[in-house]
Amino acid sequence: MQAVEGSDAVWEALSGDNSRAIILIDLRMPGETGLDLLYKLQQRNVKCDAILMSSFISGAERELAQKHGVKGFLEKPFRLSELLRVVGELAAKNPIEISS
Repeated sequence: MQAVEGSDAVWEALSGDNSRAIILIDLRMPGETGLDLLYKLQQRNVKCDAILMSSFISGAERELAQKHGVKGFLEKPFRLSELLRVVGELAAKNPIEISS
């Protein structure tokens, strides 16, 4: 697990093997929106599961977010149990293959 801030930091954190990356993005951030960040990641072919959080998200923003690959949504404020549920659902859809 790694916490980073800003699109450059996200890009740097995901530039290695990101086959199991799950990122939590706020819709409204200083300087750019979470949708801007998703678009940049998509342009760079970064493959990851994104969860978008916001205190309010319009239907149009939700639709656009899904178009850009968002797999889950959290309404702020949210409980840790809600975050763990969404992460668990994403992990269950993409199980890790372990070879010996």
